[in-house]
Amino acid sequence: MTISVVVSGSGNMGQEVLAGVFAAEGMEPAGVIDKLSEADSFPIPCGGSVPMSADPAALLDSVQADVVVDFTNADWTPVVARAALDRGVRLVIGTSGLSDGWLAELEAECRERELGAVVAANFAIGAVLMTYVAKVAGSFFDSAEIIEMHHDRKVDAPSGTALETAKAMAEARGRPFQRNVPAKETLANSRAAEVEGITIHSVRLPGLVAHQEVLFGGLGQTLSIRHDTTGRESFIPGVLLAVREVVERKELVRGLEALVGLT
Repeated sequence: MTISVVVSGSGNMGQEVLAGVFAAEGMEPAGVIDKLSEADSFPIPCGGSVPMSADPAALLDSVQADVVVDFTNADWTPVVARAALDRGVRLVIGTSGLSDGWLAELEAECRERELGAVVAANFAIGAVLMTYVAKVAGSFFDSAEIIEMHHDRKVDAPSGTALETAKAMAEARGRPFQRNVPAKETLANSRAAEVEGITIHSVRLPGLVAHQEVLFGGLGQTLSIRHDTTGRESFIPGVLLAVREVVERKELVRGLEALVGLT
């Protein structure tokens, strides 16, 4: 079976996904959705092209698609998802900032329609392992902080990976972490945001891609768990894994952990 894939978004990440799908055995690119484009086609690596449209419904009506891969933004992803679900097309979503309410609606609809979907904060296998190890370490330390660093064009803060890591650590631990709260804060918000007792620091600078460090502190010791993404190609093996898995699923899968055997 050849899996036909529509890519939502034609920016840097969309182009990486398109190239990955083109090179993957058993997959083929079927089209591109981009709400800002007026073009009717998009070039692919072989020198040919695939159909392109700013209208998700129109594009999906014009091609044969099994899966839509979406790495766009929290306002546009639900529009793409609605068009896909109404046409029986499965979803692989890497958009950050999606609300818990919308994700709950997606989960219910996938279950009702018996359609697979995968939503993950991070598709880099190393990042998945980082979160897994941080969950284990959280049972042995009472204090933890997260520093996440991304390029200066990232629209949300903190990152979805940082939020998911913090929530997963607290859930595995079974209680919040102990957090330092200064008696005097000479510069407002200098201790940054907090989730379940974990302070999260967000760095945004040109030259960065995606980086995260989880810091644990205890009596006379610290533990640092860090993952660095130096290129967007690091996400592609996880995306391709999700594409292959989602066509076999009849429900929403949150995170890659279940797909790589870490749950």
